[in-house]
Amino acid sequence: MSYLAKFTSRDLLYIAVMSALGLAIKPVVTPLVHLISAPLLIPGGSLAGGLYLLWMVLLICLVRKSGAALLMGIAQALVMVGLGYFGSHGAVSLISYTLPALVLEFVWLILHNPESPVTHVILCASANMTGAMIVAWLVMRLPLLPTLLSLTAAAVSGIIGGILSHKIYQELKQYRLI
Repeated sequence: MSYLAKFTSRDLLYIAVMSALGLAIKPVVTPLVHLISAPLLIPGGSLAGGLYLLWMVLLICLVRKSGAALLMGIAQALVMVGLGYFGSHGAVSLISYTLPALVLEFVWLILHNPESPVTHVILCASANMTGAMIVAWLVMRLPLLPTLLSLTAAAVSGIIGGILSHKIYQELKQYRLI
C-alpha cells in the first residue's frame, strides 16, 4: 500500500488547498509584518509565521490523519524549490517547511482534539517556534538573546494563528462544510 493510499480524494484536496493558502498568504503578510519586526530587529518570519501556519493546523484538524501536515510541508517546499523562490534561506527552505510540519505531527499525536482552541494554539505555536528556531540558528546564526526574542515573537504569532485556525474550524462546522 502506498503512502498516499490512506488519504481520500477529499483529504488530498484539503492538502492542496491549504498548501496554496499558506503559500499565497506568506508574500502578502510577511512584508507588512516586516514594518513592525525590522525596527525591533526580530526576524519577520517569526512574527508572521503563525498567520500562514494556521492553514497547516487547520489541515490536520480537518483531515485527522497522520502525515497530512508533513505532506503539506513537503508540497510547499517542492513548490518553492520548483518556482526557484528560496528567499534569503536558500536550501534551508526545504528544512524550514518540513520540520515544523513534523513537529506539528508529533504534537497532534498528543493533543488529538480539533474541537479545543488550546489544541489549535499549541499546534500553531509549536510549529512556528520550530520554524523560527531553524531560521535563527541555521540561517541568521543569532546569539542567544535575539534567538529568545525571535522565539517569543513566534510564540505570540502562533497563538494568534491558532486562535484564527480554531475560529475558521468553528465556522466550517457551523456551515456544515466539515
